[in-house]
Amino acid sequence: MVRRKVIGVSKHLGLAVFYGSLGTVIAAVVAGVFWLNSKPELSLWHTTKLKSEFHYDDGTRDFDQYRSKEQALFEEMEQRLYSRTARMPLEPFNRYFHDSLSDPSQWNPDWNRSFEWPNPDAEFGVLLIHGMSDSPYYMAHLARHLADRAHVVGLRLPGHGTLPSMLTRLQWQDLQAATSLAARHLEAQLGGKPLLLVGFSTGAALGLNHSLNQLTAGKPPRFDAMVFISPAMGLAPIAQGAWWQAQMGQWLGLEKLAWESLALEYHPFKYGSFAVNAGDVVYQLIQANQAMIDRLSPTQRAHLPPVLTFNSVIDQTVDTQALFESLYLTLGKPEDELVLFDINRTWLDFRLLTQDPIEDYALFLDASQSRFRTTIVENRGPEVAEVQAREIQSDDVVPLPLSWPIGVHSLSHVALTIPEADPLLGPRRDPRRTHIHLGGQAVRGERGMLAIPSDELLRQKWNPFYPYLIERLDLWTERMLAQEQSGKSFSN
Repeated sequence: MVRRKVIGVSKHLGLAVFYGSLGTVIAAVVAGVFWLNSKPELSLWHTTKLKSEFHYDDGTRDFDQYRSKEQALFEEMEQRLYSRTARMPLEPFNRYFHDSLSDPSQWNPDWNRSFEWPNPDAEFGVLLIHGMSDSPYYMAHLARHLADRAHVVGLRLPGHGTLPSMLTRLQWQDLQAATSLAARHLEAQLGGKPLLLVGFSTGAALGLNHSLNQLTAGKPPRFDAMVFISPAMGLAPIAQGAWWQAQMGQWLGLEKLAWESLALEYHPFKYGSFAVNAGDVVYQLIQANQAMIDRLSPTQRAHLPPVLTFNSVIDQTVDTQALFESLYLTLGKPEDELVLFDINRTWLDFRLLTQDPIEDYALFLDASQSRFRTTIVENRGPEVAEVQAREIQSDDVVPLPLSWPIGVHSLSHVALTIPEADPLLGPRRDPRRTHIHLGGQAVRGERGMLAIPSDELLRQKWNPFYPYLIERLDLWTERMLAQEQSGKSFSN
């Protein structure tokens, strides 16, 4: 009797669990369909796949061939995309319509392409690598600054500068191979002179990857020093699910699942839409770097090029703590340097923030824990917009002739390489220019009415402390050259 009751209860419980699970699955499917339907429709730039793009195993042997393929790539895009949009009504803020305010061809040069600026009197060579979903535009000001003294190469990464659809098929090995081609080319041009790597975001991860690969192969690193800006050393845990979302989209034939966001392509040099595969590519690159770091011997670690890093303490794109844990606490040496841009701590702005981000890094910023030079750019006082540079190890303070702009509470991931005078992303519009301007104050009105997401309008796009970044970059370069010329340690 008791046994029959137990069996009966178990049977009913099993059915309840089954139907409950079935209902959950059905609800999830309905919610997923509703979510997909709420997304904008895919456009030509989401579905057109260009065939001329570089692939890591396509037989391209050198950087000159890479740039030849790049030229063919842009010619193909002209034929397959712009020739079609030319027959459509003009969209004035869409980069894929010629004569629009966002048309990249309005710019000279078009910063969506790789570039090389030879210098017969070059003291050193520099390779600049941009980040995921953007273009060499984000390295243009650094390139101009360095061009008087250096042979400059700016790499357009595969999948970039053309159509956001190209991010759906990108592999991290494509980025790795393109970096290697550009680095080998720069080395061949400089004839043994010092080489500097400057990487922004994913570009920093690629620079680190290149040096780690050299060390792992038993070769000396090509670069004598590296500069990382907002480096991608870690991502939020949700990035691990990007591959599964993309795969599910392929299995179910749901093309929209391949996209994390579908947005107006208003930026001439950065995609508005973002493919989930792009996040997975960065995640796999970071994992590959970490695996190589874990295998390095103490001797190999000691031969990693010195690193100078610039980062905002608030960065919603990458995991800033991974910068400490994976790079500086693991590989940091006395000659390495870290510059952190703190939040704006004037009373009004500071109290509006949900948390104090510096608290997360208290352990890492403890002077007794630091094997490297750390500088924080911070307010001079609680109600003072002017800033100072304070060294953590010595507590030395240097007042800077710079201050926080009114209404800006922090920098952002994308702001660090952009000066105030930038004609696209800076705060002031040049009335002589006819192209779109993206760096001004956000337009105010009712929410949900603009095609550009409000969080993008509010994001800080330029760096009020860019002059200090350039000053530190110049000092870093001088130390690299002094090491080469005198044989002294980089830290002297």
